[in-house]
Amino acid sequence: MFRPQDEGEAERIDLGALVYDASTFARLRELGAGPGMRCLDVGAGTGTVARLLLREAGVAEVVAVDRDIRFLAGERVAGLTALEADVTSPGFSPGLFDLVHARFVLMHLPSPARMVERLAGLLVPGGVLVLSDAVDLTTESAPRTPYTTAMRAMWLGLRETIGTDVSWVPGCPWLMVAAGLEAVAAEIHVPPLLPGSPISRFWAETWDRARAAMVGTGLVDDAGIDEAKRCLESPEYAGMSPGMLTTWGRRPATPS
Repeated sequence: MFRPQDEGEAERIDLGALVYDASTFARLRELGAGPGMRCLDVGAGTGTVARLLLREAGVAEVVAVDRDIRFLAGERVAGLTALEADVTSPGFSPGLFDLVHARFVLMHLPSPARMVERLAGLLVPGGVLVLSDAVDLTTESAPRTPYTTAMRAMWLGLRETIGTDVSWVPGCPWLMVAAGLEAVAAEIHVPPLLPGSPISRFWAETWDRARAAMVGTGLVDDAGIDEAKRCLESPEYAGMSPGMLTTWGRRPATPS
C-alpha cells in the first residue's frame, strides 16, 4: 500500500518528518543523545532522524535500518550506515547500541511485546530505547464528522490489509517495564490540523494511497473520503490529528 517505488512516497514520508522531527529530536537530546554514541534507527525511512543525530547531536554513528533503503542512499552523511534488513527476522543482529529508536514502526508489526523485548536486547548497559507510535483520537467518543469517519475507516482498513494495530500503543510503557527497562516514561504530541499544514497534507495523501482499503471497510465511500479531505482544507474545521505517543526506558547499568 505504501510502496517505496510509488511516485511521491518519499515526499509523503517527509511530510510526517516535518511534523514530528523536532519533538523526536528534542526528546532524544534530553535523553542524552550526543558525541560518542552509537545509535540504531529502526524503520529509518528517508533518514531525517538519523541525519539529525549525526549533524546536530554529533553522535558517532547511526545504523539506519529499513526493509528498503533507497531513500537513505540519496544523501550520504559521515557516520551513517544504511542497513537493508527485516527487524522481525530471527537473524537480525546488528550489534549493541547506546540508543535504539523506532518511530511509527511497531504499530505495523506483529507481536509488539516481543519486538519491544527484542529491541531492548540491542542496548548496551545504560542504553536507552525510544519508541513512538500513533494514538487514535477518533474513537467512538469523538464527534462524528467526515474526518473522524475517514480516520476510523483508515485504521480499520490498514488493520485488515497490512496488519496495522494501534490499540496496544497506550500500553507501551508497560511493555518496556516487562522488558526489564527502568526509568520508563512517556509523552504525547498532537499536531494541530491546519489547512495546508504538513500533517493535513500527510493525511490527505495517506488516504489517497489507502483509499481502496478504506472503502473496503464499508464505513466510507469515495465521496466520503473526498469530503474528509475538504475538512482538512477548511479553516472552519476543528479536529485533532492522531497523536504520537513516545515511550522511553533504560537498560539497567548493572544486572539486577
